[in-house]
Amino acid sequence: MRVLPDADWRGQRGLAALVAALGPAGGGPRYVGGAVRDTLLGLPVSDIDLATPLAPPEVVRRLKAAGIKAIPTGIAHGTVTAVAQGVPVEVTTLRRDVSTDGRHAVVAYTDSWHEDAARRDFTINALYADPPTGAVTDFFGGLDDLAARRVRFIGDPYRRIAEDHLRILRFFRFHARFGEEPDADALAACVARANDLMALSRERIAAELLKLLVAPGAVATVTLMLAHGILTPVLPEIADARRLTGLAAAEARAGIAPDPVRRLAALLPRDPALGETIAARLKLSKAQRRRLILAATERPGDPREDAYRVGREAAIDRQLLRGDVDAPHDLLDWAIPRLPLTGGALVARGLIAGPSVAAALRQVEQQWIAEKFPAQPRVESIADSVVDAIIRHAADASSGRA
Repeated sequence: MRVLPDADWRGQRGLAALVAALGPAGGGPRYVGGAVRDTLLGLPVSDIDLATPLAPPEVVRRLKAAGIKAIPTGIAHGTVTAVAQGVPVEVTTLRRDVSTDGRHAVVAYTDSWHEDAARRDFTINALYADPPTGAVTDFFGGLDDLAARRVRFIGDPYRRIAEDHLRILRFFRFHARFGEEPDADALAACVARANDLMALSRERIAAELLKLLVAPGAVATVTLMLAHGILTPVLPEIADARRLTGLAAAEARAGIAPDPVRRLAALLPRDPALGETIAARLKLSKAQRRRLILAATERPGDPREDAYRVGREAAIDRQLLRGDVDAPHDLLDWAIPRLPLTGGALVARGLIAGPSVAAALRQVEQQWIAEKFPAQPRVESIADSVVDAIIRHAADASSGRA
């Protein structure tokens, strides 16, 4: 019998009290999913999920009786978030699918651990562990698949994809994180059902794709996906992964963590209008949309000037997409300055308030940038020169000598 290693997260505060509130040893809740999988692989665990045969109302009752906060985050689908000493843990009642339509599932509660495991997507995500003993329950060969670094659907992959079309992208995301050689049956099913992705909301597609792009095996996996036309139904603009390959190499040489929006930009042609179109299609946030557009806008020149004009993050994106691995570090350590001058200071020098002040301020700023952001004494000198030139020009114009 495989036993879950005694990882640090198993001793975190409040967890023992939560487990005790939900039932006795051997008959209570079990850890499930990512926490079990990642612990067996020796990876850090960020989220803890518990499965229980108790119905949601009974889960809430027991948590409250134990003085543990219960938040009905997904109670309609059987999930309650328990907050034990400030640590959130999702507690979900065992379920079986009653009906599915490729996007949503109607579920019923069950007391069968096997039925609950059977509705999960991949064997490596259907592993359970008893909290007190760490004993692992594996119904579908997930332990062997973990050892083989293989992502495999539970049951018939065609049927599992028909139940939830997002499982196509989930397969590739998990393969990019855990897999080596792709499971042939899973890959064939994903290729055959790729058009099913068009039935999904673009938000769901974007969420999976952005997670996939920062996985350790993202480059090889995206290359595999493109070779088999997986993304064509929803992102036909992506032709190849060559720029992504170069970007990943630049990130690695620079020691900068992969970024999903930057990597998405690497997959798209250098076209700001197209970047805006893709961002809108995927319903990205305003900040993500801006980065995608700026990343597609070529602007060779001084990296610090770029950071001043478009922001540190966008400037780093541009440098790494060009393959420059030195400039990003310079930008990371650089405090982006603000022009130490106001329009009021120019009015005090003799300019009349109005559009001319804004124009003069832009002139000062341009010179300040060109001189690599000198300190305030030099800015004051630049301002004097700009104002003097404007006043002289105005005087010449009024006397007819312009």
